[in-house]
Amino acid sequence: MEAFNRSMGYDQRMWRQDIQGSRAFAAALGKAGIITDEEATEIRDGLSKIQEEWENGTFEEKPSDEDIHSANERRLTELIGSVAGKLHTGRSRNDQVATDMRLWLRDEIKVVRAHMMQLIQTATNRAEAEVDVIMPGYTHLQPAQPVRWSHWLMSHASAWQRDVQRLDDLTARVEMLPLGSGALAGNPFGVDRAQMAQELGLRGVTPNSMDAVSDRDFVAEFQFWASLTMVHLSRWSEDLILYCSGEFGFVKMADAYSTGSSLMPQKKNPDALELLRGKSGRVMGHMTGFMITMKGLPSTYNKDLQEDKEPLFDTVDTMHGALPVAVGVLATLSVVPERMQARLASEMLATDLAEYLVRKGVPFRQTHHIAGDAVRIAEERGAELSSLTYEDLKPLHEAFEEDVVEVWNFERSVEQRDVVGGTSRRAVLEQVEKMRTWMETQP
Repeated sequence: MEAFNRSMGYDQRMWRQDIQGSRAFAAALGKAGIITDEEATEIRDGLSKIQEEWENGTFEEKPSDEDIHSANERRLTELIGSVAGKLHTGRSRNDQVATDMRLWLRDEIKVVRAHMMQLIQTATNRAEAEVDVIMPGYTHLQPAQPVRWSHWLMSHASAWQRDVQRLDDLTARVEMLPLGSGALAGNPFGVDRAQMAQELGLRGVTPNSMDAVSDRDFVAEFQFWASLTMVHLSRWSEDLILYCSGEFGFVKMADAYSTGSSLMPQKKNPDALELLRGKSGRVMGHMTGFMITMKGLPSTYNKDLQEDKEPLFDTVDTMHGALPVAVGVLATLSVVPERMQARLASEMLATDLAEYLVRKGVPFRQTHHIAGDAVRIAEERGAELSSLTYEDLKPLHEAFEEDVVEVWNFERSVEQRDVVGGTSRRAVLEQVEKMRTWMETQP
């Protein structure tokens, strides 16, 4: 049972936050007159010595250390004697662990967010530099219309921007202080919770002690955030896995993010992207599992909540690993414009042919069918759609004129979509500029 109950093997990574919370609580006890100023100073100094031991790698665990909280308190007693026992006055491990987790996640979110911003920055820089590269766009994985490579880059950057915005939104709910809630009924000694929150750099205090000790919404919310972010990374990875395949050849991955086959010497496998795609399932599994853990719990703290840490820790570790790899892949891959150009087919301009007639006053529903007839004629001839001449098209509708040949131009096609969010050069560079302006406003 001791081994089954013990969490020291994994929750010790919160040692810094446990000490931070204890220092703030000692100060609050001193301010409330529960301990003397000298005792508060002695406790805080002892905690600083324990912090040095953790930092130097000299902290010695004991078999009796059930968790990080009991380990630090045990060591504090060894250093300063019985006065250490006053630190836990009015405090429970219920509000203590909830505080530690919030502080720990707050610190980790800052690192994750920085990686996200670097990913967006990398995509934005490439989008500006490679704005003149045109590629096939796809729906249903079928060739659809020509787009700019930079437009594709910014499509993913837009999703990542929303991920950052969601992360900022949930951070406000992470940065609330449960300390002072006791086991479930609150603190009986009048500690200043607002002052503790201020010392710990949190935004406020939790409003209800019963909710505070059992609230793990912030854990589930971060896991959902990570799951959705990994979905976005997985879809981006899937695109690039296709684009770097022999059938496409639109991009080439750097050797640093690829591996060779153990059997076939000609192979260059996109392992980094496949791992990103695969780890999305790992993260989503943690989220689902923890939600199931929470769904049947009665009010306040239950030991089931010890199962919050390992999935959260692994999710954070996965994000710390995945995001820098995604940045590295994006920063080092090279585009192959000639392969993109070679895959542009005039059939992708069938919509442009319909739009040509729209500009001549023909209703779109009618032009759609006319363009379809043109595609059919080209297919029957085994020829490109662009091989159809004015003489071929004139029988389909009287609105066709000799200037119809101007339709067969991919650059013209993308430039005509010159609206906010469109794929014209101006519109794509506008997306880049807006993204840069947003990034400049970020902390």
